[in-house]
Amino acid sequence: MRPLPDPFRVFLASGESSGDGLGAGLMRHLRQQATGDVLFTGIGGPLMESEGLHSLFPSSELAIIGPTAVVPRLPHLWRRLKQSVRFILDNPPDVLVLIDCPEFTQRIARRVRRVRPDIMIIKYVAPQAWAWRAGRVPRMRAHLDHIMAFLPFEPEFYARLNGPETTYVGHPMIEKVGLMRAPDGGGTGAGDRPVLLILPGSRRSEIDHLMGIFGETVKQVSVHTGPLEVLIPAVAHLEADITKRAAAWPVPVTILRGEDEKWQGFRRARAALAASGTVSLELALARVPMVIAYKVEPWSAIIMRRLIKTSTVVLANLVIGRNVVPEFLQERARPDLMAAALAELIAGGPARDAQLAAFAGLDHLMGIGTGSPSERAARVVIEAYQRRVETGT
Repeated sequence: MRPLPDPFRVFLASGESSGDGLGAGLMRHLRQQATGDVLFTGIGGPLMESEGLHSLFPSSELAIIGPTAVVPRLPHLWRRLKQSVRFILDNPPDVLVLIDCPEFTQRIARRVRRVRPDIMIIKYVAPQAWAWRAGRVPRMRAHLDHIMAFLPFEPEFYARLNGPETTYVGHPMIEKVGLMRAPDGGGTGAGDRPVLLILPGSRRSEIDHLMGIFGETVKQVSVHTGPLEVLIPAVAHLEADITKRAAAWPVPVTILRGEDEKWQGFRRARAALAASGTVSLELALARVPMVIAYKVEPWSAIIMRRLIKTSTVVLANLVIGRNVVPEFLQERARPDLMAAALAELIAGGPARDAQLAAFAGLDHLMGIGTGSPSERAARVVIEAYQRRVETGT
């Protein structure tokens, strides 16, 4: 491969705090792997700026949640979109990397592609088209040259649907396996009481729908198993609400605050009851057997059932390739059903053994121990650009 330009010009766009971390890690490793200087411009937060990004405007301007918040901001967002596209066209980068805020960054990609098809455009974090709206995948080829995926099954999915070339680089959480996984299996609390980890979600709507059900489930589990040590990691913006609701539970609860306490809870847990989400993959990597539940308003459930095309909503099941983690959704999110499943996991037996055996294969599936995701992502950006220059496509 021919050497990179010096400087190698990279424009990155991110609007969320999680994307700011991803962008910063990518920038750090691009600088380490490049043969010359790397010039970073784009849209980012404090972490990306600390790595040398010249940000056109604060990325926090894009972190707007909910349609009622977006509507009054549309004129300003439209001006920021035009500003970003104008800057890219006037100062063309070698590579354009889009991280999050798809409604904003996809518009950048489409407008840049129409005028400058020679600029390579890479999406960092694959859109979850495997869950819904799979029909958009072939259309992504029009404005994306490459996708860097977090989940190991995504490259095959995008290839099967004739999407952009996709490479698995790894999920950021794999870098935290050493923090979340107990070296000795964990699972015992004070006085030999089993530790039950409860993760009711990070959205207020999830807390509203699940905390009451989870409290009754814990009560019924303790009837089967005897006294438990119950731990709830609470995200900061919901900590007061979770603490208040947990105080009404018929069993004592310890609230875990901050990431360090959360990972301590993971290392000690015998089993977990969690809302569906990324946390199921965290628990699987930590090798904590679990039961997953989710509940939304009836009208939302109707829409979700029409949109979601996978056989499971549990991310850990999707990565493993089979449904080893039980899920209790909507009308099946009943305390008696969940308590019975949890009691079996706590006591031990075939169900627990099946989950642990499946979780043991995740290190290989997710490439743990073969380099950090940021390091792989930087390598993909450089090699994809070099191939494009060599082949002229």
